[in-house]
Amino acid sequence: MAKAIHSMIRVLEEERSVSFYRTAFGLEIAERLDFDDFTLVYLRNGENDFEVELTINKGRTEPYDLGDGYGHIAFCVDDLEAEHARFSEAGLSPRKIVDFNREGALLARFFFVADPDGYQIEVLQRHGRYR
Repeated sequence: MAKAIHSMIRVLEEERSVSFYRTAFGLEIAERLDFDDFTLVYLRNGENDFEVELTINKGRTEPYDLGDGYGHIAFCVDDLEAEHARFSEAGLSPRKIVDFNREGALLARFFFVADPDGYQIEVLQRHGRYR
């Protein structure tokens, strides 16, 4: 059986991105690998082994074209309202909380936030299949 281990995104500024993911999701650097042309930074928290891999291509100054194929990565939290308030207080500009219903029942409660490079991140209340 396969196990998901990381999702990679290309970012322009290492410190800015590490700071965002630390502030937003409590992710810390698990490993940093520096190469001649690029740097890989693996971020995770103590809750699980899944990592966000930041790739920083040295010499790149133009923002990446995220295209129309990228969707989002998702994190679930215990208290969505408290996290939304914390994100707002930290200046992370979360969008409004949405209740998503299916057949009259709550399927999900969530909000979206963009990281410094424009990648969309969904923050979901732990509920149902989102645990």
